[in-house]
Amino acid sequence: MPTHSETRFLPYSAQQMYDLVADVRAYPKFLPWCAAARVREFVPDGDRSIMSADLVISFKVFREKFGSRVVLYPAEHKIDTAYIDGPFRYMESTWAFQDVEGGCEVTFFVDFEFKNAILQGIIGVVFNEAMQRVVRAFERRAVELYGAGV
Repeated sequence: MPTHSETRFLPYSAQQMYDLVADVRAYPKFLPWCAAARVREFVPDGDRSIMSADLVISFKVFREKFGSRVVLYPAEHKIDTAYIDGPFRYMESTWAFQDVEGGCEVTFFVDFEFKNAILQGIIGVVFNEAMQRVVRAFERRAVELYGAGV
């Protein structure tokens, strides 16, 4: 169904942006439509960590909780997310951060489909705009946390 892929240059280090995205508990402070976040479990596993987390998404009259498995690769500055339970048929996303001169390159990919056809229809109309708002929210959060950049 809908997918969104975006690569952006930001004037921060890959580590700073990785840390920002990995901080799932902070999402309700800045992420559009995110009403709550809870980390169920966090397990170090060699060169990665595996987190189970719940997010509550509130959009118009819809309020849904979903669980996801978040795999954190700190050495690679990469985060993969896969759907566990909730309102989706499936959902996966990837964040990758690479240091480049003057900052870092951020690559974001998401692919999902809601079980609810009405909600899927609503999101389908505004999907790209919604995903751009999500990415911009992370950019604004970086400014709040790290200032104007490198």
